Amino acid sequence: MIAPVLPTYARADVSFERGEGAWLTSTDGKKYLDFGSGVAVNALGHAHPALVKALTEQAQKLWHVSNLYKIPEGEKLAKRLIEHSFADTAFFQNSGAEAMECSIKMARKYHAVSGHPERNQIITFDGAFHGRTLATIAATGNEKYLEGFGPRMPGFVQVKFGDLGAVKQAITPETAAIIIEPIQGEGGIRVPPPGFLRNLRELCDLNGLLLIFDEVQTGVGRTGKLFAYEWSGISPDIMAVAKGIGGGFPLGICLATAEAGKGMTAGTHGSTFGGNPLAMAVANAVLDEVLAPGFLERVQQMSLFAKQRLAELKDTHKAIIAEVRGEGLLLGIKTLVPNGDFVKAAIGEGLLTVAAGENVVRLLPPLIVTEVEINEAITKMSAACRKLEAATTKGAA
Repeated sequence: MIAPVLPTYARADVSFERGEGAWLTSTDGKKYLDFGSGVAVNALGHAHPALVKALTEQAQKLWHVSNLYKIPEGEKLAKRLIEHSFADTAFFQNSGAEAMECSIKMARKYHAVSGHPERNQIITFDGAFHGRTLATIAATGNEKYLEGFGPRMPGFVQVKFGDLGAVKQAITPETAAIIIEPIQGEGGIRVPPPGFLRNLRELCDLNGLLLIFDEVQTGVGRTGKLFAYEWSGISPDIMAVAKGIGGGFPLGICLATAEAGKGMTAGTHGSTFGGNPLAMAVANAVLDEVLAPGFLERVQQMSLFAKQRLAELKDTHKAIIAEVRGEGLLLGIKTLVPNGDFVKAAIGEGLLTVAAGENVVRLLPPLIVTEVEINEAITKMSAACRKLEAATTKGAA
């Protein structure tokens, strides 16, 4: 029988009918603690009252008008993002991959209008994930995602993550930019070495390159700052944002300095649905919450508490957990059993997590998570570990 939905995901045999805060209820009535947040999308959890209010009020007024006209809600959001970031300008689209496509086009266009069209190559890093379009899978460089899709789109040079010497060697007269995630999510919650992002900024300035940050997963409070780049003491020229900014509503944003965006004039780029009034209303409501006094400080507090509890979990289950990684509420545990087994065992205990590279399990709770919910997640993970330990012991017997 042909699947009605294209089977490109290995879906877990569970579906949900409603959610509230950090909790989901399945169609068979079972409750699950959601520490996946739709892969870092549901930043404020499920059915957040402010987001529901913003969406329903806007839905009763206007859904779509096209970017052929001014959209006041979008101009408001752009001004707020500019006020709270390095950027001078914003472009709205519908996903992280689209935000990265815009970033790539912008970098190449910048050099073209600056008189150097030959500067079109972009340096990326192993373990990265930048999306599923032909350009972004080429930037990602993972053979698993590239296989079967024909010739790889040219213009991307991949080097080892965290290796500054390799970056220097990769720079040529054709290099246009460097793309990096401040923390790799899909790659396994990999944090770059201290000072690495600052060194990249210096290299870009020295060689006339643009620095592009992919903050699709790290942005909008996930690391305890509005954007992860703020921890590094430097800023990029271009940045892609998505996931959390819509709180569950599809939205991607490309932020840039005026200089980096100077080539993106009328007709050079577009998006039919990007910046629609529904998305803009929800994103403004997300910012209202995340920028409220004390919100980001509380994320940092919950991060510290979660790290402490995870360290205890690791010490208790040394046969299952090798390492705890991450910053803010972008956390991961490297497992000594297949991470898919851990994810499955956690689902059995009523906890949702997300697998990542390097045999890591991602923990991405909503930013509104409480200490009580973190403790409950630890209890569920401990139960999952005990079952995995029992299975391992039985298998070895």
